[in-house]
Amino acid sequence: MDKFNILNKDDNLKDSQTKKHNKPELHSPAQLAFAGDAVYEMLVRAYIVKNFDYNVNVMHKEAIKFVKAASQAKLIKALDTILTEDERKIVKRGRNAKITSAPKNQEMIDYRYATGFESLFGYLYLKNEEERILYLFDEILKIIYK
Repeated sequence: MDKFNILNKDDNLKDSQTKKHNKPELHSPAQLAFAGDAVYEMLVRAYIVKNFDYNVNVMHKEAIKFVKAASQAKLIKALDTILTEDERKIVKRGRNAKITSAPKNQEMIDYRYATGFESLFGYLYLKNEEERILYLFDEILKIIYK
């Protein structure tokens, strides 16, 4: 699947950068969450645009079901039984990472789980695990719309 290969390959990377680029587990949880947030947000927005004929304000409200920290915390807990051991480790690393800014209007525990959730998506993206990302997103849709 080529649709997730957005700026994922850069032939101009230096050797040290290339080594890290090819091993997502070497990235910090914050870096993984940074990438995962973008990947997940694109999935959510693409899904909503393709499946709902709403005005933008209503679409934004629909997206909130997916992206607020409390929702992501609930989702990652629900997905736990289908995660691999490596995926669980990434989630745990993200969840336990040092938080440098206090979350606004969110519980700290939800924010931590959401960071783990986003770290997982960043990790899978950097590993080029497109099919796994799409499988997990399908499971997320089942959870949200059950």
